[in-house]
Amino acid sequence: MSKRLDYNQIAPAGVKALGGVYGYIMQSNLPAVLVDLVYLRISQINNCAYCLDMHTRDLLKKGPKIEKIALVQAWAEAGNLFDERERAALAWAETVTRVAETGVPDKAYEAAHAVFDERELVDLTIAIGLMNAYNRMAISFRNTPQAALDN
Repeated sequence: MSKRLDYNQIAPAGVKALGGVYGYIMQSNLPAVLVDLVYLRISQINNCAYCLDMHTRDLLKKGPKIEKIALVQAWAEAGNLFDERERAALAWAETVTRVAETGVPDKAYEAAHAVFDERELVDLTIAIGLMNAYNRMAISFRNTPQAALDN
């Protein structure tokens, strides 16, 4: 599969705007590892090879155990490997990412709101929306994962 086009070159202002949202999330009160776990889970749901590769590498640099990274897809069955906030963030990421299927039910909102304050929940939802946008860009235009370039 080859790259279709380089959206960074074609629409730098648009990409910069997305980067501004990314910068906002990185300065929020959400822990960086939690955000990266959410980004990885969203990329798994959307099957974005480019983003899966990037977020796995990001997490490896930040230090969570490899077992945790390997089990993000099965976080609900991973026992205490994920703490309460991570589990709540991953559940929220799944229902928001699958909004067309889930409608983001009240029960999901109440569960997330029980763990995150309002600002954190809004910031988390912005992060989820951003990663879904990045996934759609990378998949649509066939960004090549770094792992494929390293071979």
